Amino acid sequence: MKKAVFLDRDGVINEVLSDRVKFVNRPKELYFLPGVPEAIKKLNAFFDYIFVVTNQGGVGLGFMKESQLQNIHDYMIAELNKKGAIIHEAVYCPHKPKAGCACRKPNSKLIENLSQKYDIDLQQSYMVGDTDTDIIAGKKAGTKGVYLGKSDPLADAVFPDLITAADWIIKDATSRESRI
Repeated sequence: MKKAVFLDRDGVINEVLSDRVKFVNRPKELYFLPGVPEAIKKLNAFFDYIFVVTNQGGVGLGFMKESQLQNIHDYMIAELNKKGAIIHEAVYCPHKPKAGCACRKPNSKLIENLSQKYDIDLQQSYMVGDTDTDIIAGKKAGTKGVYLGKSDPLADAVFPDLITAADWIIKDATSRESRI
């Protein structure tokens, strides 16, 4: 089975609620956070897959069409690719925040679907996010949870940014591998 890192998008990969952009509704509004391409590149060297798993309620609320969201993800993947950072697939929940769907984080359906599609060992994988819902989704699926921010009692580790988290994830995965 393969190993993967699942990344939330807004607040992990790109700016959101910043001085430059409130929400990302078109490709030109996607600004990578510092160190993100380098972090993904590091993770690519160790993990079989890197995925983006994101709630995008703006689609369900009518702020953007699903085709616009796909354009944003295509742009994000292409721009990261130019820097040698590979995202294998970006999946999303397009439903309204309180729609009660199975795919919206904190539910784990998006992670589980990717796991089945790509033959992922979730116990050897990681979910990285900047909200409790990201960490809970990862835990429900069986991954370790890495929180980006100040603190999260549910997370296995907490870091200020993805580049710092990437180093720990690789070190942790390496030590787990040596114990198997």
